[in-house]
Amino acid sequence: MLRPAHDSDRDLVLGWRNHPEVRAVSLTQHEIGADEHARWWSAVQQDPEREVLVYDRRGVPAGVVTFFDIDRAAGSAWWGYYLDNAGLSARGELTPAWIDIQRKAIRYAFEELSVRTLEGEVLAANDAVRRLNRRHGFTEVGTTTRDVDGTPTEVIRVRLHAPEVTVA
Repeated sequence: MLRPAHDSDRDLVLGWRNHPEVRAVSLTQHEIGADEHARWWSAVQQDPEREVLVYDRRGVPAGVVTFFDIDRAAGSAWWGYYLDNAGLSARGELTPAWIDIQRKAIRYAFEELSVRTLEGEVLAANDAVRRLNRRHGFTEVGTTTRDVDGTPTEVIRVRLHAPEVTVA
């Protein structure tokens, strides 16, 4: 289930984001400090072009989905997500949760946000997410080289159009 994030989720989200496996596949890989996270949290709570949702798995908070640059007039949005890698791995649920959060987020984007185009980015080296994106119908539409914590890194832009939704 996806639900709106609450202030009580703030510290959970920070812990998930700072997990080494999550940082390793993020576009910014430094450890986020409490003050930096608090500023981000406050900003996204007030931004009408953003939504932050918590993914609950079997009644336990287990991940976060962010939609940003939501343009309702154009029918488009960008998105990203990450999971509670430590907790889900300990319960043997990381892979199923990974598939489930993406399914739920895609459904939310097209049914609740009513966007027609969903955009995202993934590190080119993140083969697992690239495969999952393709499984759910995303197309790789461009490649750029970005500075990721001082290292030139290939980043792939992905796109999914509403008529192409195939939530497997």
